[in-house]
Amino acid sequence: MKANSINDNFFERVYAIVRQIPYGKVTSYGAIAKALGTARSARMVGWAMNASHHLEDVPAHRVVNRSGLLSGKHHFEGTNLMQQLLESEGIKVVNNQIIDFEKHFWEPNPHIQVL
Repeated sequence: MKANSINDNFFERVYAIVRQIPYGKVTSYGAIAKALGTARSARMVGWAMNASHHLEDVPAHRVVNRSGLLSGKHHFEGTNLMQQLLESEGIKVVNNQIIDFEKHFWEPNPHIQVL
């Protein structure tokens, strides 16, 4: 199996989880990696999110770092698009930081079958 095929499959598994994030909730790269059974692959989840911007059904704006920081915001068009999308869902953001992060955090269920 080619490395690209492995990445493509991993990315699709990431996207399957991201599609499950409820409106008005966020999760982290690490939480997605953990749910996939690959707890040390948070960086690869980030790469998957970077590659997802052409997929309209993947709410990439709902994935942030483990402390609620909008670490991927520079991958969105416009200067504040990620923040605007989150705020349109009722999530307050100040200085690129989600306010009440714990209240908005969604923990992916590792027992949900993805692909």
